Amino acid sequence: MTIQQETDDPRLRHPGPAPSRPADRAGYERSKRLLDLVIAVVLLLLAAPVMAVVAVAIAATLGRPVLFRQVRPGRYGELFELVKFRTMRPVDLAAGVVSDRDRLSRLGRWLRSTSLDELPTLWNVVRGEMSLVGPRPLLVEYLDRYTPTEARRHEVRPGITGLAQVRGRNELSFTERFRHDVWYVDNRSLALDLRILVETVSAVLRRRGITAPGCTTSPTFTGSAVVAGYPGGGDGVPIGPDGREIRIGPDGRAHPPADRLSR
Repeated sequence: MTIQQETDDPRLRHPGPAPSRPADRAGYERSKRLLDLVIAVVLLLLAAPVMAVVAVAIAATLGRPVLFRQVRPGRYGELFELVKFRTMRPVDLAAGVVSDRDRLSRLGRWLRSTSLDELPTLWNVVRGEMSLVGPRPLLVEYLDRYTPTEARRHEVRPGITGLAQVRGRNELSFTERFRHDVWYVDNRSLALDLRILVETVSAVLRRRGITAPGCTTSPTFTGSAVVAGYPGGGDGVPIGPDGREIRIGPDGRAHPPADRLSR
């Protein structure tokens, strides 16, 4: 039986399975872990030739290292090392290569658009640090910027794909992404996981939402601080007179999403 999750924004309504009872969670977690292992191992074996070609191409165009490694928060905020294919040149102040636009190589742009840069992340799934499906692991410095509701996205293992990824990916605001993430936490099930995996194939083939509007990659999440004089949006995110989100930047001033720097 399915339910309809209602939110203030009709775009965030999700048909899906009813939330599992606590007694069902242990069985779900075991089944999900088995599914993760089987699919991740099979995909790693099948993709090995592709990964070898990509590795050679990166080494030839960007040099070494071939892999990008970065510490990210996992379940309950525990830190782990995320592994992906490298897509950017290193920062070179002398050459003026500083921004994401300058650093992102042509090969890297293609790898991101096809999601091939994510293939090494399957190793994080095998290790149990990530799942195939779950909220995407963001930066460590974001941990103290979440509201209590937004922080609930860390109640489950982070995923290579997730509900927010098949609903718009980087085209969504952080408010929308986090609402999707928390809805997933409350309604997760094997049926929903399989549905998201199927929809991920379509999302990857369409190559939509690779970058955020106005950004080369993704904007920086500066936190859901409330600005005096503006009515609050979802989860305390203030909304300006034009209906856009207002966030507090590092300079202490209010900025709409388009003004946020990409990481």
